[in-house]
Amino acid sequence: MQHKPSPSYSITVRAEIKNRIGMFARIATAISRAGGDLGSVDIVQAETGTIVRDITVNARDETHEKEIVKAIRSLEGVRVLRVMDKTFAAHQGGKIEIHNKIAVRDRNDLSKIYTPGVARVCMDIHAHRDHAYRYTIKGNSVAVVTDGTAVLGLGNIGPYAAMPVMEGKAMIFKEFANIDAFPIALATENTEEIIQTIKNISPAFGGINLEDFSAPHCFEVESRLRKELDIPVIHDDQHGTAVVVLAALINVARLLRKKIRFFRVVIAGAGAAGSANAHMLSAYGIKDIIVCDRSGTLYRGRRQGMNPYKKILAGKTNPRNVKGNISDALRDADVFIGLSGPNIISGEDLKKMSKGRIVFALANPDPEISPEDALPLVRILATGRSDYPNQINNMLCFPGIFRGLLDVRATGVNEEIKFAAAQAIAHTITDDELHEDYIIPSIFDRRVVLSVAHAVSAVAKSTGLARQG
Repeated sequence: MQHKPSPSYSITVRAEIKNRIGMFARIATAISRAGGDLGSVDIVQAETGTIVRDITVNARDETHEKEIVKAIRSLEGVRVLRVMDKTFAAHQGGKIEIHNKIAVRDRNDLSKIYTPGVARVCMDIHAHRDHAYRYTIKGNSVAVVTDGTAVLGLGNIGPYAAMPVMEGKAMIFKEFANIDAFPIALATENTEEIIQTIKNISPAFGGINLEDFSAPHCFEVESRLRKELDIPVIHDDQHGTAVVVLAALINVARLLRKKIRFFRVVIAGAGAAGSANAHMLSAYGIKDIIVCDRSGTLYRGRRQGMNPYKKILAGKTNPRNVKGNISDALRDADVFIGLSGPNIISGEDLKKMSKGRIVFALANPDPEISPEDALPLVRILATGRSDYPNQINNMLCFPGIFRGLLDVRATGVNEEIKFAAAQAIAHTITDDELHEDYIIPSIFDRRVVLSVAHAVSAVAKSTGLARQG
């Protein structure tokens, strides 16, 4: 599948151009013929006979970037001075930094924020541990922790390579929920070492966001930490995805005027996201869910490729005990949710589904079926991509969930909180706004975080997880 040009592959070409009539039109034509999406054009320098311009172009991928530059270089009267990759430039030196909230101008300021005055605050927290929420960053801080074993769709690329994602997550926390988040990459894949390390750093944080941990050890890490810590712990790849998928399905049910519990759902992928979606949709009341992995459907009694977590899932789903591959599972299904990899189903598979097919093909960047192939066959399509309608993005939930939990100094997180977040996201869209291409709000709709935070705080209070009202 050939993608559209994207800002993810944005380059700025600095070119020295002969100052002749029609020269820039020739450059624009060359870019267009090469398939590039021309963006901003800025004059850097103008001299007698030449002009230097910065020309920004969106491409499809790195190979396409080189093709565009080659097309520009081939023009007579044009000399390419340099090419800048805007995505790499955005990450130069890291994307986040720490700022002081109060000024340190003289010795009087120093004596209050450090020695000797700080000792009084230390002793107050020693006597009243919960005062750490009041007098330290703990009350507004989240640790974004990874071991780098399942980064995006890239796999186990390690803790160093995972850091750009963790920094991006920290930026989103700050930008959308005003939460101070800290990226922490662990140089270990040992489950016990991970758990102990996170427990050891937990005093500084009001919440732990686990990110890009592979299955199945992510299940034990999260489960143990939830039992052993008195702050919320959420593995976003599991529950963030599940919350937003549930929000989208709530709106599908509203749009189609159907009861969500009667949907027949097939989930491709039995890893972190697939398992969490199956468990959450089941807990929400959907009875007929089939989960598929590389070996086919999960069913009671299956032996091939099983582990304890898949065994639990098999016992909880697939009530008709359907056996076979994903194509078999899709027969008469209402909803397909892809949380696996690219191009695993075809148009012929979709035709086996019930009328009014609902397809969430969420693998990124290449979905389980090409949107172009799926669109003529489905009633509603959602993807994980920003260049198609109905983007299912974790960002819709995790800033608001943690904002709500921090606001009441929550001791943990429960299923009711996740349901409340999903319902808040869904009902950001009014009945008259709902449409096949608008079942989920934009990630830039600032109402979402506020709505989710309010709903989460309320449920944390009503279910006994809030330290303060």
